[in-house]
Amino acid sequence: MAPVIFLVELSFHHALSTVFGSALVAHWIFKRLSKAYLAWISRGGRRHIYTQELHRQFGDIVRVGPNEVSISMASALHPLMGTSGLHKGPQWGARAATQAVPPLIAIGDPKEHLRRRKPWNRAFNVASLKDFEPLVANRTRQLVDLLGSKKGEVNLSKWFSWYTYDLMSDMANSDTFGHLPWTADYVRKIPSLGTKMKEMRAFCMARTAERIKVGNHSTKDLFYYINNEDGSGPTPPLAQVVADGALAVVAGSDTTSSVISNLVFSLLTHPEAYARLRAEVDAFYPPGEDALSTKHHADMPYLNAVINETMRLYPPETGGLPYLLPRSCASNVHKSRSYLPEGTIVTVHTYTIHRDPRNFSPFPESFWPERWILASSENPDVKLIHNAAAFFPFSFGPGNCAGKGLAMQEMRMVVTLMMQRLDMRLADGFDPAAYEGKLLDYLILSRPPLPVIVMPRETSA
Repeated sequence: MAPVIFLVELSFHHALSTVFGSALVAHWIFKRLSKAYLAWISRGGRRHIYTQELHRQFGDIVRVGPNEVSISMASALHPLMGTSGLHKGPQWGARAATQAVPPLIAIGDPKEHLRRRKPWNRAFNVASLKDFEPLVANRTRQLVDLLGSKKGEVNLSKWFSWYTYDLMSDMANSDTFGHLPWTADYVRKIPSLGTKMKEMRAFCMARTAERIKVGNHSTKDLFYYINNEDGSGPTPPLAQVVADGALAVVAGSDTTSSVISNLVFSLLTHPEAYARLRAEVDAFYPPGEDALSTKHHADMPYLNAVINETMRLYPPETGGLPYLLPRSCASNVHKSRSYLPEGTIVTVHTYTIHRDPRNFSPFPESFWPERWILASSENPDVKLIHNAAAFFPFSFGPGNCAGKGLAMQEMRMVVTLMMQRLDMRLADGFDPAAYEGKLLDYLILSRPPLPVIVMPRETSA
């Protein structure tokens, strides 16, 4: 019976048969047979490029599997991912199938997700972020001190990974991996995690047990909240704390290091942007001024424009997240002849929406931080399209990134301090096009080495 059902789903009589996309010219039939072709594309890390091309050729709603569609309309965010939106698709549960207790990100039931999310919301509110500043500043200072001491070529991509892993380890269990490269290697092998992820969970289990044995910690880190040490509720099961602690390390480290790496790449391939940001940093934090003080960070327009533009072009999660369409929504997210039936798995494709000229123009595929400055101007001197509602690098709705405030704090600190204290240039022979070609979509945007010549600034504090 199962093969018959599968063939019906692929047939011209299936409700999704009018949705374009799962085929291209001569290979139309082959690509409709299953998700095998898309799996092959995904294994090579090119799914985000392939899906963008499908949308360019076939429109805003394209079929990418027997029962799955991708949507490139920003207007779909609220009905699909808002407070009254959809349940997470079955892929979420599959990612946590081997865990006794699923991490927050894998919980599909909205009520249970809301319950489990509450400690995270307390951990990342404004007051908590202020408490985290010394911890973030300490790791940021350590990173920049070490980079300044190298006085030569370094792989910044790897160093940023170590920085964010150490910081999130501090946050998750008040301990550190100590710049151990193997931690980064676990998550950078996401396409074939398997045993590696089991080993990492075992490592987190041991660290969590040690943290619980020590007892209530004086530092209000993330563990303090996810273990309800603030007295907000009963102590959760150990397996839940371990699952959420591992999630914090994985989701909060490689995503942020990806953005920082691509930000430095973008600055060093656009000297005018590099010079403008350095001038702004020098104006707000002249020599002798502590660039780790956050008092000016949120008010530095070009710093925040550079961060936003990097996340627009290179969102750490490029493909969007899968949701399951129930009967109540089946008629509310279709356009013209594309009707989406109950049970369809729907993804809103971040990468395509962020680079769509209908949302961001001019130069939708180029690094141009000035668009964010002009968007806040009453009378921009260029014809500008800037759809702020189409910018969602931290996802959207109740399932958005709980730690987005911490991520912004990290990025602002590290970029400001590096610009104040270091001189940077790309290593000789570096090929920007080759670097971009090796930005691969493995759930999180994976990036290649970034060889940079780093020297202390003579005028730095």
